[in-house]
Amino acid sequence: MRLLHVVTLVSDDGAYGGPTSVAVAQLEELAARRHDVTLTALWRGVSRAPDRLGPIRLRSRPARALLPSRGFTGVLHPLLLRDLWGAVGDADVVHVHAGRDLVSLAALAVAAARRVPYVAQTHGMVEPRTALPVRLFDLLYLPLLRRSRACLVLTEHERRLVARVLGPDGPPLRVLPNGIRPGAPEPEPRRPREPRVLFLARLHPRKRPEAFVRMASLVHETVPEARFTLYGPDDGSLPAVRRLIADGLTDVVHYGGALDPADAREAYRTAAVHVLASENEPFGMTVIEALAAGTPVVCTDTCGIAGELARRGAALVTDGSPEAMADAVRRLLGDPVLCARMARAGRRAVEDVFSIDAVADRLEEIYRDSARNRPAVLGDPRDEVRPAGGRPRQEPSAAEPTA
Repeated sequence: MRLLHVVTLVSDDGAYGGPTSVAVAQLEELAARRHDVTLTALWRGVSRAPDRLGPIRLRSRPARALLPSRGFTGVLHPLLLRDLWGAVGDADVVHVHAGRDLVSLAALAVAAARRVPYVAQTHGMVEPRTALPVRLFDLLYLPLLRRSRACLVLTEHERRLVARVLGPDGPPLRVLPNGIRPGAPEPEPRRPREPRVLFLARLHPRKRPEAFVRMASLVHETVPEARFTLYGPDDGSLPAVRRLIADGLTDVVHYGGALDPADAREAYRTAAVHVLASENEPFGMTVIEALAAGTPVVCTDTCGIAGELARRGAALVTDGSPEAMADAVRRLLGDPVLCARMARAGRRAVEDVFSIDAVADRLEEIYRDSARNRPAVLGDPRDEVRPAGGRPRQEPSAAEPTA
C-alpha cells in the first residue's frame, strides 16, 4: 500500500519527542514489509532537512511560527499545504499523528477534502480542555477528527479521555501501544554498568526535570560516586534546572543538551538507570527505549504503562516524589542482581507487548479496513488498491482474503 504519515515536526534535536519517534519506527517496519511509505512534516535543524530517514521518504518544509503560541500549536509553513495536497492524493491511506496544532489540522482537512481514508493517532495530546483558544480551535479540529476511519490511542485511560472529547459521533477508538525493535541482548552474565543515571526528555514542567535534580542530590548523599545527566531540548525548565545544579551539584549533575537518535541510543545503552520523572505521562516512549537497551527504569505511578511494567517486574514504580525516586535509584545502583533481573524482564516486556512487529501487524489490519471502505470518486484511478510493489488490482469482496 501507499502510506502517508504526517507528524508535526522532525528535528535534529528530537524536540517533538514521542510522536516523531513512533512515526519513524512504524514507517521503518512498514517499509521493511514492502509498503511504499512517506513522512510529511515540518523540519527544524541546523542543516537542511534530509530527503530520507533510512528507508522513509521525507517531505518537509522549514518550521515557521505563524501563530503566537507556546510549543508547537502555531507552527506551519504555507507551502506545506501544497505538499500535503499532492502527497495525500498519492496515498491509499493517510495516518495523522494528531495533536491540537496547525499541521495536524491541515493534514486532516486535506485528507477529508480529497476523500482519502485517514486514521488519527493522538499520542495523549487530545484531552478535555476548557480554555477559550482550545475551544475555538476545536470548532474546526474535532469535526475532522470525528471523520477519521479509526482513532488510535495508547492506553485504556487515553481511550476514556478521547471518548469524552469526541463524543458519541466519534470514530472507533483502538488501543495501539507504541512499538520498538529491541537490540541484541547483552551477554550473560550481565556486567554491572557505571553508576550513571539518565534523564532523557524535553525540559518541560510536566517532565519534571527539577524533581530529577532534587532526586540526584538525595542519592549523592549516600552514593557519592553516582553521576546524573539530563538530555533533551529546553521547553521552559532549563533555567530552574541550572539554578538547582549550581547549588552545590556542579560536579554531580550535568545537562548535556539535546541528542540525535543515535546518541540517545548510546546514552540508554551506557546508563545504569533511566528515570522518567513525568507526571501523567500518557505512555512513556523513553521508557520502552530504555528497556530495549537493557536499562532498568524508575518511573511514576501516573505513567500510562506503569501498571503493566510493575506486573512484569520491568520497572520500579514510585509516587514521583524525589525521595521515592531516590530510594528506587539507590536500590538499583546497589544491587547488580536486581538490575540484571529487571533488564531481562524489560526486554521480555518489549518483545511481548511493545514489539514493533505486533504494532505493524495491527496497523496493516487497520489500513486494510480503512482502504476497503474508501468512497468512490468518479475518475479517480486510486479506486483500485495497489499491493506493495505490485500492479493495481480491484478491491476484494468481503469474502476474499486481504492479507
